[in-house]
Amino acid sequence: MDININVRIDSPDIMNSLLALSEALAQIKTAAEIKGQTQIKPEEVQAPKEKNKVVTLEEVRGLLAKLSQAGKQQKVKALIEKFGGKRLSDIPKQKYGELLKEAEAI
Repeated sequence: MDININVRIDSPDIMNSLLALSEALAQIKTAAEIKGQTQIKPEEVQAPKEKNKVVTLEEVRGLLAKLSQAGKQQKVKALIEKFGGKRLSDIPKQKYGELLKEAEAI
């Protein structure tokens, strides 16, 4: 019996979590089917690999807003300037991942 469910998700974090969960469930199902046929060694079953996550402007803006509200406006401003902008929209999309990583370290 096949069940198909279509869900529209606007949050990339939730979507990535659901994708990882579905991949893990698919591996469990496959492992259970194979286990009936052969013995599986624990090192053969691997966790799903994390795909390259595309960081959006909204994610970066949200984190920087939290930091600013927490009184770290100067650090946020310095970080934006470090990436070559006077404001967040000046920074190229390709640098969002790196910017987000450094912002999380603040």
